[in-house]
Amino acid sequence: MISIRKASLADLPELMELFGQARLIMRSDGNMNQWTGGYPQAGLVEGDIARGDCYVCMDGDKRAVGTFAFIVGEDPTYAKIYEGSWMDDTRPYGTIHRLASLPDVHGVAAACIDWCYSRLPNLRADTHRDNRIMRHVLQRNGFVCCGIIYLMNGDERLAYQKCAAHAVPSPSATGG
Repeated sequence: MISIRKASLADLPELMELFGQARLIMRSDGNMNQWTGGYPQAGLVEGDIARGDCYVCMDGDKRAVGTFAFIVGEDPTYAKIYEGSWMDDTRPYGTIHRLASLPDVHGVAAACIDWCYSRLPNLRADTHRDNRIMRHVLQRNGFVCCGIIYLMNGDERLAYQKCAAHAVPSPSATGG
């Protein structure tokens, strides 16, 4: 069972290790272009913690097995979407950023998404085109690819949304 709590500055070393593990997972899956140059840097994560946007996923043994930022409010990089449109562009939304977990622990992403969705049933996320794992995780957890956004530095990302108004039935609800 995975529990989720707000991160504190005392968690920073473990969080940075989780991000390092996530980079290794990406590289082993052929994603060489995302989270380069030491991203996310400790200063960025410290800012997430200070704003109360950083969370830690804990397993039954009470060890940190994952982390993510959940930011409620408008994300400036989502203001313009290309080659598509948001499913719901009127209600408030929360964005999941910097999701990372240990390679040997399963269910962290689903727990994160469920936790965020229970607080605000209009979620957005983005990922690099090469991040096959995250693309699969998002789609498996009810997100729909809505188009392309560009980060502040100009890098392209695939933009996803999951919202109650456009909920996709789970396979068990449709007999699948």
